[in-house]
Formats: sequence, structure tokens, C-alpha cells
Amino acid sequence: MSALFTPKVAITLASTSWTRQTILKNAGVPFEAVAAGVDEDAAKAGLLAEEVSPRDVADALAEMKAVKVSGKRPGLVIGSDQTLELKGRLFDKVGTVEEARARLLELRGEVHKLHSGVVVARDGRPIWRVVETAKLSVRPFSDAWLDGYLERNGEQILSSVGCYMLEGEGLQMFDRVDGDYFTILGLPMTGLLDFLRLHGALQA
Repeated sequence: MSALFTPKVAITLASTSWTRQTILKNAGVPFEAVAAGVDEDAAKAGLLAEEVSPRDVADALAEMKAVKVSGKRPGLVIGSDQTLELKGRLFDKVGTVEEARARLLELRGEVHKLHSGVVVARDGRPIWRVVETAKLSVRPFSDAWLDGYLERNGEQILSSVGCYMLEGEGLQMFDRVDGDYFTILGLPMTGLLDFLRLHGALQA
């Protein structure tokens, strides 16, 4: 019988996102989740004013979250962020089902990108990062299908910037998906797990 593995370093997730917590739990990663406390709207507005690309906005916000929390907590802190890009434009989350309808009509028949950034910080500075991009082609669904989708799923879709949940009925929205599944969910995992093993947070 093998000895129980004891992590050499603690892991903190700088997010209270249910989806990201679930991904880490399902992967067997021991962690504590705390709110990052970053004013994302203000930070994003500043980055966009400087004409930072949607991809780099995801990277910058992930770093802000990781660095802020790691200044207060020991061990490794994971910060992450995801942006949606359509025709060079960055989209934010919507707040109502009616706004979700308008968002999905904009995405209908188009190909958009999801950029997912992850940064790991220690002692208040970033020590590892990755940004992965997925491309998603939305089929030209009918208005009737959209009405039914919104009625069946309601406000739960508002947690997704694209107003879909690929792990659920939202999968029916696409005719092609190019990219890693976890990138689409907002937390690229393969490289992150390698990094955590390298630093003694997971068993090699």
C-alpha cells in the first residue's frame, strides 16, 4: 500500500466560481477558494482604453487576481479569467435573460473565440502563465429553438459570457468546436496540473 501523499505547498484559487472549483475538485486538486477582490469592470475598462487585445485582457485579469491574493496567502495562488471575442470585439457577461437573447442572436451563425488565461503567483509575483484559445462556430439556429432554450435554462446561462453552457443543452448551439474542453469552461488544466506537480502541490 502506498503512503498517503502530503502536498509540500498549499494551493489557493483566487475565485469563487462554481465551475472552476468543480473542475479542480474533479481533478483531485486540494485547494481553498477565496474571492480575488479585484474590480474587474474598472480593470477591464482601463485595459480596453489602452487598446489591449481580448486575449491579453484575459491574461492581465488572471494575473491581477493571482497577484492580489498571493500577497496575503502562502503557497501557490491560481488566478484565471476568460474573455469572449467576436470580430475583434470583447464581450462582457450580460445581466438578464433578454440581454442573453440579444447576445445569442449576435453569435448566431458566427465564429467566436474564447480566451482563457491562467496565472499562478507566489509571494505576490507571477511565476507561471498560459493563455489558451478555443474557436466556436454557432449554428444558424431558429428563433423557435432559441425561445425554447431560454425558457428551459433561464438565468443559469447568465454565468457564461456566451450565455451557453457547453456541458449542458448549450452544446446544441454549435456545429463546430475547435479547442480544449477546459479552455471553453474557463480553466485550462493540462499545463496547470504539470506545473502543480513540478512544484510539489500534487503527486508526480
